[in-house]
Amino acid sequence: MNIKYWAFPLSVVLALTAACSKEPEVIDTKSEESSIRTVSVDTVILRPMTGSVTASGLLLPREEVAVGSEISGYRVAELLVDEGSTVKKNQVLARLDPSLLLAKIAQAEANLTQAKTLANQSSAEADRIKGYEDIGAFSEEEIATRVAKAKNSNAGVEVAQAQLNELQTQRNLMEVRSPVNGFVLERIVRLGDVSGQSQPMFRLASNSLIEMDAEVPEDDLATITVGQAATVILPSGAELQGKVRLLSPRIDPETKLGHVRVQLPTHPELRAGGYAKVVFQQVSTPVPAVPEKAVQFEASGALLIVIDKDNLARRVVVETGARTDGFVEIKNGPAVGTRVALGGGAFLLNGDAVNPISKANEPNAVSDKVAPATKVTP
Repeated sequence: MNIKYWAFPLSVVLALTAACSKEPEVIDTKSEESSIRTVSVDTVILRPMTGSVTASGLLLPREEVAVGSEISGYRVAELLVDEGSTVKKNQVLARLDPSLLLAKIAQAEANLTQAKTLANQSSAEADRIKGYEDIGAFSEEEIATRVAKAKNSNAGVEVAQAQLNELQTQRNLMEVRSPVNGFVLERIVRLGDVSGQSQPMFRLASNSLIEMDAEVPEDDLATITVGQAATVILPSGAELQGKVRLLSPRIDPETKLGHVRVQLPTHPELRAGGYAKVVFQQVSTPVPAVPEKAVQFEASGALLIVIDKDNLARRVVVETGARTDGFVEIKNGPAVGTRVALGGGAFLLNGDAVNPISKANEPNAVSDKVAPATKVTP
């Protein structure tokens, strides 16, 4: 065979083989360039944040008053108020049946009259022997007896008068009166019940003041002060503006909760024993913060994707705080000025290279859109 006829095809095959061997280098270069993700970034800034503490609790009277009868053994004859009634100081709430007491008073008056009669008689007998002591008309023993009888009779009058005064005082107590202005929380007594000093008849809210007793975690309790503003939200959705009146000096050792009393204005929907929520507003102070889009949540907690000076991604676990106006407080995290990826960096891993674009330099939504193709009709 002539060499010039098969040498040419061999040279073509070698040239094609060499050309094919260079293709992987081009593909690898393009793959490396496409692996760099373009992400939007922002920075950690100092921003005034108005934090808040939310808690729940019960509505209770600021001061609860128990009202009962000061005398025992008398039947309740009349009830003049019911639960929810508004009462004034010294207003009659209930009346007891005075029949038995009136009989005792009549007897005491008769005893007093009898004691006065005996006292007058004894005093007259003692007066008749005055002036006869020196002439011996009466013995010393008889004189002493008449004087002592007169003194005892006068003392008997005083005892009878005291007994009558006591019964007349009880007569005034047959009317059970309110010691304060307020409203009736509970009426315990019923018609026909017998009065007893150990059993209250009514429970009143003094001055009609209802306040909230909020249970606050120990950590949050340290951020609340007396006089601080608070918003109380009732089950109906009504919001009342109040202020902190009292902080409990004690923390429950089991629940680690402390009590905060919130003073409230009068409102028809405030009912003792009801449930409510409260939001304690905190003072606005500059704190490190990032946009909400920058915060991601995983099993380990909240984290940020930090972009370093070499445009490499790094996942950093952080502790978040207050949220307001689209920003989140960063309590424990990167320093102010650090670049962080926004929502587009959710799938970045440690060491991934990125092409960061500042949020301020991002093209607007209109320029990002591609004009639709126009169909040309021949």
